[in-house]
Amino acid sequence: MKSRAFVPEKLDVAALAHDDANLAGEWPAASLPRLADSAAPEAPASGWPALRWSLHGEIRKPKAAAAQTWLHLTASGQVALTCQRCLKPVHEDIDIDRWIRFVDTEAEAAALDVDSDDDVLALPRHLDARELIEDELLLALPLVPRHEACPEPLAHVDDLEEPELEERPNPFAALAALKQPKN
Repeated sequence: MKSRAFVPEKLDVAALAHDDANLAGEWPAASLPRLADSAAPEAPASGWPALRWSLHGEIRKPKAAAAQTWLHLTASGQVALTCQRCLKPVHEDIDIDRWIRFVDTEAEAAALDVDSDDDVLALPRHLDARELIEDELLLALPLVPRHEACPEPLAHVDDLEEPELEERPNPFAALAALKQPKN
């Protein structure tokens, strides 16, 4: 039997699962534009290490149920985001290990996804695995990136000098003068 060649940008998930096949690789972080947009300005995605990923398809045959198509997705990498305390780059490790079940229709996926702890998607004819992996990496980013201990001490409110406020005339002083009785 001739083995099939699988391409991540146009992946036949059903065939990958049927063949019990694996697909793996590395991509430069800059090649994932939405992930690259999250980079700290001082540490662009072009300087990040390559992101490693792998996909494994399998067919599961539960007792008294139809065969199920599953995709095991793993990905890892390091990103540099902006620390929300000191506004300097903070390096975060991202590791993803997710099983995704594929079903025939969107309606079936929506119904099963509500009741299941597993991720359930409708089985497309061709899946853009690069986009799926990028989605999972984005979901794994911390909501509020920050250092455990910022590299530079943070300025405290007490340390900041109060700007000198100019004495401005009260705009109602002229009205008050008009209201005074004349002698």
